[in-house]
Amino acid sequence: MMLPISFKQFYHAIIATLLLLPLNATAAVILQYHHVSDTLPKVTSISASDFEQHLLYLKNNQFDVISLPELIAALQEKKKLSDKTVAITFDDGFKNNYEQAAPLLEKYQFPYTIFVNPKLIDENVQQIISWEQLRVLVNKGATIANHSMSHDYLHHKHPGESNADWLARIRADILTSEQRIADETGHNFKYLAYPYGEFNLELQKLVEEIGFIGFGQHSGAITHTNDFTRLPRYPASGNYSDISTLTTKLDSLAFPLSKKIMVDSVTSELKPSITLHFSELDFTPNQFQCFISGGNSADLIWSEDNKSVTVRALKPLRKGRTRYNCTAPSKRKNGRYYWFSQPWVVVAEQNN
Repeated sequence: MMLPISFKQFYHAIIATLLLLPLNATAAVILQYHHVSDTLPKVTSISASDFEQHLLYLKNNQFDVISLPELIAALQEKKKLSDKTVAITFDDGFKNNYEQAAPLLEKYQFPYTIFVNPKLIDENVQQIISWEQLRVLVNKGATIANHSMSHDYLHHKHPGESNADWLARIRADILTSEQRIADETGHNFKYLAYPYGEFNLELQKLVEEIGFIGFGQHSGAITHTNDFTRLPRYPASGNYSDISTLTTKLDSLAFPLSKKIMVDSVTSELKPSITLHFSELDFTPNQFQCFISGGNSADLIWSEDNKSVTVRALKPLRKGRTRYNCTAPSKRKNGRYYWFSQPWVVVAEQNN
């Protein structure tokens, strides 16, 4: 015979159940595209037919495609999102975004964001979208955001440039770009997509100081605990446009991290390390795997309580851009994977 429980016991049982819920009730995925074209270089392009295949998959599988401002506001306010929330973004502002992508997005009634470089628009650079075309898209619901004035490497210093002068120059670049976008389109969301997906700690601090949100090109799902100066996006063009692999990424979850300890993303260290501290473990540590660009392998060192792991390359990283991609299957959500990516830019000397 079951004994009746008190209200206090019932209350504590409900709280205990809520505490067991995964933190990914507010998780989402951002997709990143460049060209939508059948003729331009495949490394940064997706054909119009393949792009429509992506959109059709999102529609047929009941993904909730929302605007980037709606997504960011929900994450900042820790609002619950649907389990399949997606935002669509484009970098560089190519004319084919207007000619090829926009009609398809309008067909499926999906909102999207285009990150643009105002100086390139002002100079009428070939293949770059115009302000007139952007205003047409704004009137149809598109969001226009900042990709710096002219797509330079923002963390690079000029020869002989002091740190103070570099900070002043980059601050002016970002703010001038934002003002041009506001003047021409009325949009002023203070979102910055880092050119080439490259950023260092000083650039992140500047972005935060001037009230911007930073977006990279490293992969992973996002939740409200993410660092808003380096939000991940899944590249979905070129080698990443295959719908069979994209489906796994669309279903991915954000690792619930309490903190991460690491060297700068732009580093002269050839075996940089990062330590991830987990606020909960909805995965088995021995199923946690990290993959490194270029066929390198990862050394994983777990803490005694399995609440943190240090990831380091076994072999020296090659110069230039590379990544650690870490995944683990969820225990609670069958068939879905947690995903975290750490981008590195390995240089001969830091800040070169």
